[in-house]
Amino acid sequence: MPVPWEALIPFGLVTIMFGVSGTLLNVSTRAQNLGKPVRHNIDNWDEMMMRRDEQLTGHKRGQRDDPTPRAGFETSSVWYTEKTT
Repeated sequence: MPVPWEALIPFGLVTIMFGVSGTLLNVSTRAQNLGKPVRHNIDNWDEMMMRRDEQLTGHKRGQRDDPTPRAGFETSSVWYTEKTT
């Protein structure tokens, strides 16, 4: 049975386009996550740590090794918005 050679060109184009789009999606998500892979199965603890990291560094994937917070960190707590009696 002969091979339909004219069908290989569209097949190659489709394969290349899927590869290019997948690679661009991976590069885009890693760029948004500071070069780290995407997180999966995030629970409440992870969400709390991501909020803390965002308050400390300004980005939810950023982490710091020094305990000194950035300027304005003391006023970025939710506890200041609650009324105390």
